[in-house]
Amino acid sequence: MFKLNLNLAATCLVACLMGGPAAAQETQGAHVSIELNALQSVENACRISFLVQNRHEVDIEKAVYEAVLFDTEGRVDRLTLFDFGALPSARARVRQFVVPGLACTAFGRLLINGAETCSGDGVPENACSQALELSTRTDVEVLR
Repeated sequence: MFKLNLNLAATCLVACLMGGPAAAQETQGAHVSIELNALQSVENACRISFLVQNRHEVDIEKAVYEAVLFDTEGRVDRLTLFDFGALPSARARVRQFVVPGLACTAFGRLLINGAETCSGDGVPENACSQALELSTRTDVEVLR
């Protein structure tokens, strides 16, 4: 009997782990996700690459986010706007921004202050900021 319970527990654990990401996405609902994907130094500037996904049922025609860039010592370097443009529903998009005068090695933290603009036909209020999912594949910390 004890062996049967262990097998049942193992089966449930495997099923939960395999369905984990899909289940998590379903429970999170409609949202926008922004991943800081890469940094590349270019002539006295830093090219910042984002992977953005609109997980709403409608297209977002224009999404602009206010961001604060901090240096590696925690000081504010600048406040800027990132215009991600159109974000089609259920599609991933890569957006790149070249920030002049910023050394990628001196870029320590990115704070998304909120959505400056979020528009489109049928786009819910706060669609770009409510349940905003942020992540990074770099050494730069991303905050909300």
